[in-house]
Amino acid sequence: MPFPSAVLFDVDGVLVDSYPAYRRIWSRWATLRHLDPDLVWSHTHGRRPVDTITVVAPHLDADTEYRLVREIMAAEGDAFPVYPDAAAVLSLLDGHLWGVVTSGRRPTVMQRLRAGGLPDPPVLVDSSQVRRGKPGPEGYLRAAHLLETPAANCLVVEDAPAGIEAARAAGMTVIAVRTTHAVHELTAAHHCVDTLSDTVPLLTDWLNRNRT
Repeated sequence: MPFPSAVLFDVDGVLVDSYPAYRRIWSRWATLRHLDPDLVWSHTHGRRPVDTITVVAPHLDADTEYRLVREIMAAEGDAFPVYPDAAAVLSLLDGHLWGVVTSGRRPTVMQRLRAGGLPDPPVLVDSSQVRRGKPGPEGYLRAAHLLETPAANCLVVEDAPAGIEAARAAGMTVIAVRTTHAVHELTAAHHCVDTLSDTVPLLTDWLNRNRT
């Protein structure tokens, strides 16, 4: 019997519209540390915050700075809505294998998904479960392992080049949604669409390929 197909989602920029809030958070942190906000922002997409800090401010203690970033984030409150089409897309996955792979932390991610009325992911791999975050493939490989299906049977929905690189390194097929990046930055994906809703035909075809 063939293994079933699965769908894996990034969270920020795919299910949760966090772009404006995170831009404010990282700009505030960069200003406090006398760094170029645009340069810092360019290293954030799809990466764990601690990895971003290590790259843009190697002279600072990453753990200490991450605590500061989280304090700034807490001040943003409820500024992290889910995308309007997220609930309808996830409803199509009832009875299928799916999960999320995020550079965030489980408590924060779950709070935002639930606040937006989205279902709990059957599998959630967060930044604490990997030694190296995106663009490393570890998170996606771990999700495939937890879903008990081969990486080649997993379809990933991502918005950032680092996430696309991670999924491709894991041997997975990738759909890029053009929510946070221009098309020319997403060319490494197998497919590129404008919105999460536009992934539906691709998701449906993928899930119908191998049914249990």
